[in-house]
Amino acid sequence: MKVLITDPIADAGIDRLRDDGHEVETAYDVEGEALLDAVADANALVVRSGTEVTEDVFEAAPDLLIVGRAGIGVDNIDIDAATDHGVIVANAPEGNVRAASEHTVAMAFATARSIPQAHIRLKDGEWAKGDYLGTEVNGKTLGIVGLGRVGQEVAKRLGALGMDLVAYDPYISEERADQLGAELASLEEALDRADFLTIHTPLTPETENLIGEAELAQMEGGYVVNCARGGIIDEAALADAVDDGIVAGAAIDVFADEPIDPDNPLLDVDDVIVTPHLGASTAAAQQNVATSVAEQISAAGAGRPVANALNAPSIDESAFPRVKPYIELAETAGKIAIQLFDERIESVSVDYAGEIADEDVEFVTASALKGVFEPLEWQVNAVNAPSIAEERGIDVVESKTRSSEDFNSLVTVEVSNGEESVSVCGTLFAGDDPRIVRIDGYRVDAIPHGHMLVVRNNDTPGVIGFIGTVLGDNDVNIAGMFNARETIGGEALTVYNLDDPVTDDVRATIAADERIIEPYYISLNGTIE
Repeated sequence: MKVLITDPIADAGIDRLRDDGHEVETAYDVEGEALLDAVADANALVVRSGTEVTEDVFEAAPDLLIVGRAGIGVDNIDIDAATDHGVIVANAPEGNVRAASEHTVAMAFATARSIPQAHIRLKDGEWAKGDYLGTEVNGKTLGIVGLGRVGQEVAKRLGALGMDLVAYDPYISEERADQLGAELASLEEALDRADFLTIHTPLTPETENLIGEAELAQMEGGYVVNCARGGIIDEAALADAVDDGIVAGAAIDVFADEPIDPDNPLLDVDDVIVTPHLGASTAAAQQNVATSVAEQISAAGAGRPVANALNAPSIDESAFPRVKPYIELAETAGKIAIQLFDERIESVSVDYAGEIADEDVEFVTASALKGVFEPLEWQVNAVNAPSIAEERGIDVVESKTRSSEDFNSLVTVEVSNGEESVSVCGTLFAGDDPRIVRIDGYRVDAIPHGHMLVVRNNDTPGVIGFIGTVLGDNDVNIAGMFNARETIGGEALTVYNLDDPVTDDVRATIAADERIIEPYYISLNGTIE
């Protein structure tokens, strides 16, 4: 793959990409038309916070498979646009967690003890010992906004120093908070009780300006630390609160606009400590996030799950070998089902029976949806298939059952309009040999090959011979065949594996026979491997 890197990352990540056989091109500080030109033939894009990855970028990069963010925050990436274009967005949430949490702790101490201010005055020749009376953290209450990875690490460190922990996070369980020694509370209660407030949430429409004038007024005499994302705290309100003595001090590493505007009011307040977005700036963190992103890009290129995909199903790397054959099987079952269904679809059901029901099957379900939508000529992959279903009002139902008649595992994909439906069941023989074993309840044993003909017909003598003759007369070779029926003389279904495609004229010739109910030509665009 061609990998374009538009923000500097550690050499370890670049080396890993090249070792994996990728062509790596760096184009730092490109923007506008230059960025669109640079990404036009890229298969992967690696960024940090400097590159804005917009709808225009995805429009300009038809071959783009993945955007990797070497870090946590992805507010510079239009994830909705990425999903619409079937592009994976992945970040590196673990690589700089320790660095960000340690910087938060350092900033808390720095503001509580006025370390930078005292340093500057001493450097200027002043012995200002009597001007600084610090605050100890022991016995104080730490309010944590966002108890995710970084918030949890901060909780562990400052909790170990004798701080009481109160956290606001609507997306974490009480059990997990209890394990960390933190009490869950509303934002208002956390602000009321906090002597120190640390921020650890992403910037979203819900968190933008989450902490404003009214919230800061609740923290009278307290300290505010933000090493997460700019824009979560109203900067003008914070500057006023500190300047007026409502808030004792603040330490800020991130800003709404970066690099920071020289007129930013935070720069004019002595008791506000600022650093230029250094939270992840350690050698270890930069190496970690660079290699993490490189690994995910290689995984995407090889068709493996992407561990930290933000807009695509993911799966643990250790479980992938067990699930991989079913990913392809489900996609094929979806392709067959939709090509056998002549109606507008309103729902897709994916059922897992047997041993596969014990696995994480989110990626398998997404692949089944990809199979359903692909023959309809939508630009679809496992990334955007779930969102395509949602956009088009198609219900998706996933179910599991531990028991499976006759097979160790069975995957069934059913498409329906509420009144009529078609179901296709697949399994694996000998571990990884795919088979279609049922079509609408008919027992078959069909190898999912590139070309298939599925014929519903009356169970009368000579039908199979007739179909074989028509195919032979048109130079279509039969690679395999399986016939099933309801009852003697009733309706039958026959699956033909073919070496060649079936034209509309050939299908029309078969359909013209009064014994034929309906012939369906199924194109699978290749063989499951």
